[in-house]
Amino acid sequence: MKGIKTIASDGTITITPDPVAIEPLLTPAEVATMFRVDPKTVTRWAKAGRLSTVRTLGGHRRYREAEVRSLLAFGEQKRVQ
Repeated sequence: MKGIKTIASDGTITITPDPVAIEPLLTPAEVATMFRVDPKTVTRWAKAGRLSTVRTLGGHRRYREAEVRSLLAFGEQKRVQ
């Protein structure tokens, strides 16, 4: 198990999971639904560097939920101005 290992003064060991490992990830289809675009558009954004990707063991793209939501909020701010 990956994470941060802490040893207390009484000798107990605590392993806190790595935050990156437990961060929620979204599929291209989920991201596309949020932006109301085609999933292929999301893939193009990733290839252009607008979104960072995480690859699964099977080679599929996943997107960090926090990054997607911040990009979505940024887009809404620009529309309001």
